[in-house]
Amino acid sequence: MDIILSNASGVPIYEQIEEQIKSMIMTGELAAGDALPSMRILAKDLKISVITTKRAFEDLERDGYIESIVGKGSFVKGVSTELMKESMKYAIEECLEKAADKAVIGRISLEELKEMLEIIYEERAGQSNS
Repeated sequence: MDIILSNASGVPIYEQIEEQIKSMIMTGELAAGDALPSMRILAKDLKISVITTKRAFEDLERDGYIESIVGKGSFVKGVSTELMKESMKYAIEECLEKAADKAVIGRISLEELKEMLEIIYEERAGQSNS
């Protein structure tokens, strides 16, 4: 499992792990029933604390992306892609609300905000295609 962590991103490590696993599920790279590496193995591979991987796995399980079976491990849960998409939309709306608040306070126009979002989106979309 290829998970890339960044200390410079400002995003907590457990959230980076969650987002990358969610992305792998959404894109079909991980399918329902696929086994995830154990928390210990993932922590060792990423050179991080088991507590951090445990937090990521607990959040993924709480959000319905994975299920953990005692003695067997953690597996991708069979979740409707429509339900996952709605969950992602909700998270995006929360982030956009914060961005809109900052834009209003900073007197950034809607056009400037849209332009910034387009640039960021195109950069990210280009990164995921490479």
